[in-house]
Amino acid sequence: MPRITPNLWFDTEGEEAAQFYVSIFPNSKINAVTHYTEVGPREAGLVLTVDFELDGQPFTAINGGPDFTFNEATSLLVNCADQAEIDHYWEKLGEGGEHGPCGWLKDRYGFSWQVAPAGLEDLMTGDDARRNRVMTALLGMRKLDLAALQAAAGAG
Repeated sequence: MPRITPNLWFDTEGEEAAQFYVSIFPNSKINAVTHYTEVGPREAGLVLTVDFELDGQPFTAINGGPDFTFNEATSLLVNCADQAEIDHYWEKLGEGGEHGPCGWLKDRYGFSWQVAPAGLEDLMTGDDARRNRVMTALLGMRKLDLAALQAAAGAG
């Protein structure tokens, strides 16, 4: 199957955003930067695209202009191994951005991320009472608290 590469549309911040993202995730790098030419449609020399990888997953940042902006309809999920990872990604990705409910945040570029424990779906399975306890706990959180979610799953 061909590799899928998410493309993120920025006004002019694509290279800055790519540098920010690769500074947060391990095994990440910028692979290529292209620029607009005299042909346009934007100013010659302005960064057009930035190809980068986050832990091996390819992405392209496009400086396409102000016509399109990010919203919560698109987000990336960071599956964290433990609370230390949740804390790390929550703080780093949210720096200069906006922390929201239920493990969601917007970074300084307005892109939405979900920072959650790997296996969250397993905590939300089982009988209705268990699922309701976990969902009630989750809905009361901003940054997710893995121990509290596990306690809610195991209660009863």
